[in-house]
Amino acid sequence: MNTAFLLFLVIVLGTLVITYYAAKKTKTVNEFYTAGGGLTGWQNGLAIAGDYMSAASFLGIAGMIALFGFDGFFYSIGFLVAYLVVLYLVAEPLRNLGKYTMADMIAARFDNKKIRGVAALNSIVISIFYMIAQLVGAGALISLLIPGLDYTASVLIVGVLMTVYVVFGGMTATSWVQIIKCVLLIAGTFIISLIVFAKFNFNIGYMFDAMRTATPLKEAFLNPGNKFANGLDTLSLNLALVLGTAGLPHILIRFFTVKDAPTARKSVVVATWIIGLFYVMTLFLGFGAAAFVGKDAIVQANAAGNMAAPLLAKAIGGEFLFAFVSAVAFATILAVVAGLVLSAASAFAHDFYGHIIRKGNVREKEQVRAARLASVGVAVISILLALFAQKLNVAFLVALAFAVAASANLPVLVFTVFWKRFNTTGAVTGMLIGLISALVLVAVSPNVWDPVAGKAIFVGTPLISLTNPGIISIPLGFLGAVIGTYFSSKRDDAKFDEILVKANTGIRELS
Repeated sequence: MNTAFLLFLVIVLGTLVITYYAAKKTKTVNEFYTAGGGLTGWQNGLAIAGDYMSAASFLGIAGMIALFGFDGFFYSIGFLVAYLVVLYLVAEPLRNLGKYTMADMIAARFDNKKIRGVAALNSIVISIFYMIAQLVGAGALISLLIPGLDYTASVLIVGVLMTVYVVFGGMTATSWVQIIKCVLLIAGTFIISLIVFAKFNFNIGYMFDAMRTATPLKEAFLNPGNKFANGLDTLSLNLALVLGTAGLPHILIRFFTVKDAPTARKSVVVATWIIGLFYVMTLFLGFGAAAFVGKDAIVQANAAGNMAAPLLAKAIGGEFLFAFVSAVAFATILAVVAGLVLSAASAFAHDFYGHIIRKGNVREKEQVRAARLASVGVAVISILLALFAQKLNVAFLVALAFAVAASANLPVLVFTVFWKRFNTTGAVTGMLIGLISALVLVAVSPNVWDPVAGKAIFVGTPLISLTNPGIISIPLGFLGAVIGTYFSSKRDDAKFDEILVKANTGIRELS
């Protein structure tokens, strides 16, 4: 039995122990959805970072930088800057107005079933998009860890584990798996970065000079244009990354796990520092993989480059470091997919089932049971879709989820708090146009269609040249909300002043 497999088992057993103890504390709806709101700012900050630093970050970005140089680092920059939007626009209003899901925040002003239904639909679609990326990374990783185990079996293993965490442990188990994963990931990434930096004599200038001749791209490796030759496409990608985080349901529900808005704000600050440190280190991962593993070996292990970081660990640290990093990557995937399953299940059970089907007349045990059944359903759908996405780069799939989040969710979240004229029609229109436009543009993009067989899902000519639709779909989402508002005679501004005060102060009852 090899070291990598032993560490893999340790991770699995450790997370199952966490789930066992969390299950004893997960009886009520509040405990299942929000861990009882009992996490501290530091704990939630670590959990947010653990949730956010996904397989796309650790596996996808390292591979993107190793294969394409400067262009791969766009993901790191976009993911980090996004938290400024979360900190200043979303965190406090969401915590002050919401209860369990994003739809709760919008419903605090517009108590309308259509709004709840569309918001829940958005959450489920985004969560599944994001989850496919994690499962693809998991399949490739476990196949590398356990020779002879095929991709399908690997995806099924992760799918079963993530379902167990959520069904039995709820948010408590999910949060602690994310916290532990965050600590392990930062430690593993720091060790690799330190070794890589040492190989460049701890000289950042020498490292950049060496990279000019270390890859087949030569000096072009340090310049933009290797992956994103179209400047408009680059801008579109960054818009989606920067604005999308504020609309990601699995990130938004984390702000309900703390007691108040100041603690939520502290969570974001802690998470931003941790995430910033991590994304700086992705530069060392990518450069190290390009220099010490090589393009051919990276592509041979996985055409999309997703195995660059584990292969780098093996090249510079031997079997044990490879085993440790692979196990950490596996923990990364488990933590993120658990959060995604929980966010999608919450949207279905709390919003669809609890408020639309049962009209709010649902017993606590019944809602928890519905959430657990929804968790199983979401997991099954995600696993089936992941089996068809093996050849895609996970960073690309996550970028699509960000585009949908920025186009469908962010406009409504912002207008709910800051625009008095905004109404129910505008909210529904904005969410639907943002969602549909992002999905349609993705469906006709080069990521889905390519004249060369094997480079995309289908063989054919794409209708647009943009690989990320954000620059079109995000303005359409905002425009749809504005047009829907002005074309409707309905006035929904009666609660605006009350919502504005609650969003900024947390005061629940106004005299």
